[in-house]
Amino acid sequence: MKTMNYSLIRILFALVIGLVLVIWPNAAASYIVITVGVAFLIPGVITLFGYFGRKRTEGEVAPRFPVEGIGSLLFGLWLIVMPEFFADVLMFLLGFILIMGGVQQIASLSAARRWTPVPGAFYLIPVLILIAGIVALFNPTGARNTAFIIIGISSLVYSISELINWFKFARRRPKTPIVQNDDDIEDAKIVE
Repeated sequence: MKTMNYSLIRILFALVIGLVLVIWPNAAASYIVITVGVAFLIPGVITLFGYFGRKRTEGEVAPRFPVEGIGSLLFGLWLIVMPEFFADVLMFLLGFILIMGGVQQIASLSAARRWTPVPGAFYLIPVLILIAGIVALFNPTGARNTAFIIIGISSLVYSISELINWFKFARRRPKTPIVQNDDDIEDAKIVE
């Protein structure tokens, strides 16, 4: 039986994910949140089935009601029903974190000016981070779509470079190794 070529599988997954993120970034955000919701929903359902499907013997102490299972189930349903809301909440959170990071870096650079000269170019990245945070805070959907498009393009570039590497190098790998085990080393003849 021929083994699967995992490089090609990685290339296909990266290509599909990249295309989906570039072509439909808004839908991709919703589907990611829905997938997370399903990941919360399934354990909750399993826990409840386990609780209600368990046969109890007489005199046995009743098990504790699975509050965590109910919480997981409800949170999963909430994520599935309102994916756009949670995607926007995550972008607000990201925007807030970026603003805090940009302000902190600018403050650190300003404090460093007390003991050493700090060129103005060092302020460029913190200011860009601050601007990105403000954009994410006031336009979460646009920022989310832009972030997914960038991730999608990166995934496409990865899949294309991996495909080129596979065509150039991986296919030409020898089928059998030169030395198969330590006994072959001992049996080898030295040629002068």
